[in-house]
Amino acid sequence: MTGDPDRRHSGGRVDFETSGEASDLAGEHPDGLVELVVGKPAAGGGCVARLPDGRVAFVRHAIPGERVLARITEEARSFVRADAVTIGEAAASRVPPPCRHAGPGRCGGCDWQHVSLPMQREMKAALVGEQLQRIARIDPAVIVEPVPGDDNGLAWRTRVRYSVLPRGRLGFHRYRSRDVQPVDHCPIAGPGIAALAPEQMTWTGAEEVEVFAPDADGELTVAVESRRGARVNVPRFDGGLVVDGRTLREPRELQLDVLGHRFAVSGGAFWQVHIGAPATLGRALLDLAEPREGQVVADLYAGVGLFTALLADAVGEGGHVLAVEQDEQSAEDAYRNVVRSAHVDVLCARVTPELVARELRVTELAVLDPPRQGAGQQVTAALAALQRLRRIVYVACDPASFARDLRVLLDAGWSLSALRAFDLFPMTEHVELMAVIDSPR
Repeated sequence: MTGDPDRRHSGGRVDFETSGEASDLAGEHPDGLVELVVGKPAAGGGCVARLPDGRVAFVRHAIPGERVLARITEEARSFVRADAVTIGEAAASRVPPPCRHAGPGRCGGCDWQHVSLPMQREMKAALVGEQLQRIARIDPAVIVEPVPGDDNGLAWRTRVRYSVLPRGRLGFHRYRSRDVQPVDHCPIAGPGIAALAPEQMTWTGAEEVEVFAPDADGELTVAVESRRGARVNVPRFDGGLVVDGRTLREPRELQLDVLGHRFAVSGGAFWQVHIGAPATLGRALLDLAEPREGQVVADLYAGVGLFTALLADAVGEGGHVLAVEQDEQSAEDAYRNVVRSAHVDVLCARVTPELVARELRVTELAVLDPPRQGAGQQVTAALAALQRLRRIVYVACDPASFARDLRVLLDAGWSLSALRAFDLFPMTEHVELMAVIDSPR
């Protein structure tokens, strides 16, 4: 990147200077560096390579097919983690990272700033496919779709949590480290956060600062957690302010419009972080689930009720929607977001096999959007055993946990009817899945 003294591009070769040592693939390797040929992408944001002693190396800042010099950063008996610091044979899909804080030893937030967007999506598809083959033992075609309007993978994140250095400067943790990389700008932060420019402010006494700004012109909230025994110095800005859980300035919650509905989202409640994700997932859900007038539907892990409201519209007053959400604040938001729909019930509870058996006896369609660890094999088995359930739409942010739960359904005779993947987290390895699994009955 022009003006960055720590990164150089020369033809097909790229050097990262992270310790002042010079590196050359053709010459003598400095201590701690190893020459590797990089293979397929791996979970964790790196790619797989093999050390001369046979151990597997998970190499960050590389692209499949590249020949690199890598610095080992962590060792275990059967594998190592490493950073590619010199790229001897660069892939055609390698690009200059748009963030000057990206690279070996720097911010650990983005895995693939050095990879073109089309190649990022190919790598994500490969990761999803590998997990489905290995765990679910199926081999469906996987195409990762961009969010409409997301042309460069930047300025998409509506919620950003910063760590705070002792003198009040903001930053992000380095990869697998407690050390904090100071930053002056985050290119993936959305326009509302960029307009606030919290990185240019001083937050002395704070431990963490989270900014939630859904769009450039709307309201925003800032949540601050103080250091133990410290007094927080909050800079001036327009917007809501919550310090250590206490609302010092409204709004504590933000109002968001999605597909004709207005949603109240409190600070800390779950909401998709990509600015275009709620509408994209909402449309996909209605397309894949095909909810019908009069249908009985369950929305499990419902959050603040995004899917609940859309499903309630689809089934109409002759149908019924049960939303289940464990987090009290999210469940309260969900209730307020659907309170005008008499055919919707919101239950604040943990999703368990017992709840499924008790509350979903007459459910015909179930929508699941569980946290990263998935619904779990016991909950999934309980769903598979429901006699009237005909279709499950499973929304997942972790391919491995999804593949594990899917295997339970497949073993019970259910079938995967459709699978879509969305690039809701550009510049990272993460991907969002939406699957349709149909009952054999």
